[in-house]
Amino acid sequence: MAARHDVTTAPRGVDLTHARWRKSSDSGGANDCVEVAELGEHAAVRDSKDIGRRPLLFSRVAMRALVSGIVCGSNW
Repeated sequence: MAARHDVTTAPRGVDLTHARWRKSSDSGGANDCVEVAELGEHAAVRDSKDIGRRPLLFSRVAMRALVSGIVCGSNW
């Protein structure tokens, strides 16, 4: 599992205006999903219902651990 310090909210100074946000095609256009943007060595994750809120910022290692846990049905 990734270290706890590998996840944080995006600092206010981080410019996300050009981030390319993606969400699952399974959401069917609904806003009840999470969106992900790749940012170099990090990935930003936000709630599609509340895009004005600062997203979570994951290191690549932490993001891989999160996705692997979801796929495997991990009960953290």
